[in-house]
Amino acid sequence: MSWKSCGGAEGKTFLITGASAGIGYFAAEQLAARGATVILGCRDVAKAGVATRAIRSRVPDARLRSVRVDLADLSSLPAAVDALGVDRLDAVVLNAGILLSGAERSVSPQGYELMFATNYLGHFALVAHLAPVPAATANSRVITVGSYAARTERLDRTDLQSERDYRSKRTYGRSKLAQMSFGFELDRRLRARGADTDSVVVHPGGALDSLTPPRPPLFARTTAQRLRGLPVGPVLHGKHAGAEPITRAALDKEIAGGQLWGPRVLGLRGKPHRETPHPHMIDRSVAAELWTATTALTGFDPLGR
Repeated sequence: MSWKSCGGAEGKTFLITGASAGIGYFAAEQLAARGATVILGCRDVAKAGVATRAIRSRVPDARLRSVRVDLADLSSLPAAVDALGVDRLDAVVLNAGILLSGAERSVSPQGYELMFATNYLGHFALVAHLAPVPAATANSRVITVGSYAARTERLDRTDLQSERDYRSKRTYGRSKLAQMSFGFELDRRLRARGADTDSVVVHPGGALDSLTPPRPPLFARTTAQRLRGLPVGPVLHGKHAGAEPITRAALDKEIAGGQLWGPRVLGLRGKPHRETPHPHMIDRSVAAELWTATTALTGFDPLGR
């Protein structure tokens, strides 16, 4: 990984949600290798410990911490932010997410549809609780990790939580679209305030376990998985590559707020490059209505009331 506009990350501190597996793990590993202090925000503290050991096996001098962050439970977030104990955050990476496969709709402790709550509402509220720390850090960033799936979805503003018509894949795609809409709207509002924090949106493309290098004991790719990945290798990539847009967004000084970054080849694989967002991702009226609805659901506004 070599980007001319990216230097080392010594002295910088990053919080990554969902850093105990998948794309979040590889973003943590990549940033730690650059010299950053990386805080792994994970719901499962045991898995965070496994991820920490896996990173240190490859980056022996890695500066790592973990904090329990349960995005599905909005009431837990103030304590999670207090536990961070930091006075600077160069970037907050909103990465954690779940994709449920069952036909039955599940809900969070507050009664919200679980994917919408975890992938979107929790991150919205987390940014609100964290706001003073990035605001006090020069040239800080909020990096929202969206999904290729958001390209084909549209938000139903009358049914944000899929109460009338729940379909797991569609609900997941809409939750990721809500995240991306938030990321773009956050940057517009930050710019209007003259803030020193940028909001950047990224996505990993088509990132598969079968194309991901092993990281024992966290992840050991089987021979069967490797063979299954061979036919799609020309069009998709592994989660290590899917993490690179996050790493570049965290480190590249030339990336500006409001931009979208993803894989170069059809948005599915390859090195990170800047993309043009689809119009429905940056629809200002949808974003404003979503912001208002979300402040009502969470009780918080990332930029204050």
